[in-house]
Formats: sequence, structure tokens, C-alpha cells
Amino acid sequence: MSDSGLPDARESHRLSKPTHAAGNPVEAVFESIVFASRWIQAPLYAGLIVAELLYAYKFLLELWHMVTHINHVEETVFMLGVLGLIDVTMVANLLTMVVIGGYATFVSKLDLEHHPDRPDWLTHVDPGTIKIKLAASLIGISSIHLLKGFVDVANENPEHLKWKIFIHMTFLASAILLAWTDKIMQKDKKH
Repeated sequence: MSDSGLPDARESHRLSKPTHAAGNPVEAVFESIVFASRWIQAPLYAGLIVAELLYAYKFLLELWHMVTHINHVEETVFMLGVLGLIDVTMVANLLTMVVIGGYATFVSKLDLEHHPDRPDWLTHVDPGTIKIKLAASLIGISSIHLLKGFVDVANENPEHLKWKIFIHMTFLASAILLAWTDKIMQKDKKH
């Protein structure tokens, strides 16, 4: 209550807001179960962390192979090896974005307010942002595969190269449409 004897804004909001305890207890229990179901995704994110560890292992194996065979490898094969390392790294980046962004968006907030290594993009993470970042990552990964095909064009099947170009252009068009749709939705939210 305020000094005037009337309920203040916070109290009147609390009083006007219906509670499930006074309402339907079955509905309250069901809504609690629905909300808790978000934790079903936690093992999925844990599995993606394991996949990221496997990618790190694969990266180290490929790097070791390159180091031990550097004197016996021609430049094109070496360049393809480096592109393979970049590809593995970009997939690992994609996994990190999905794990951190997805967990923070759909499961539980991450308490990283004062962490010195907190990624900047985490401050404005939402499903739209995650989709656009994923699309951009897929374009990068597709670009690496396309570049591998161009570097080793003598050994590349022309039909496969055409499909790689088509798939890359599809990823590019999808990313542009996602970004455009997100921009329209953000503009609608402001109005």
C-alpha cells in the first residue's frame, strides 16, 4: 500500500495477476511439466560437446599427419590438408554456437555476466540470431568444400563440382532470406 492508502502499482499488478494455486492445480502441474521439459534438450547439447571433442581429436590427427609428412607432400595436397583443418575448425565453431546459443535460448540462462571470456554475441542471442549465425557458418563450410574442389579441379568430377556450386548458392540464398526475414520481424517488433 502507498501512503495514500491505495495499492501501489506493484501491489495492484500482483493482485490482478491470476495464480494457479487459486485456479486450476492440474493446469499448474501440467505447465510446470511443460516448462521443465526443456531440460530434455540438455543431453543433446552434451552429445554435441562430445562431437566437438571428436572433431578436436580429428583435427589433431590431421595436423600430426601434415607435420610428419611435410617434406614428402606436394603443395596442392598440403593446401588441401590446410583447407581440411579449416573445415574441421569451422564445424567445431558451428557446434560451439549451437551448444552455447541453443542452451542459453531454450534451456537455461548462462550466468556469465562478469566472465572475462563471455562472447559478445551472447548478449543478444535469440532463435533468429542463432539461425542467421548458423546459416553464415554453413556458407563458410560450403565455401571451404567448394575451394577444395577448385584447388583439386583436375581430380574433381565436374558433376560433383556443379552440385557443390548449386548447394553453396542455395545456402547463400537461404542466409540472405533468413537475414531479410529477421530484419522485417525486428522492424515489426519496434512498431
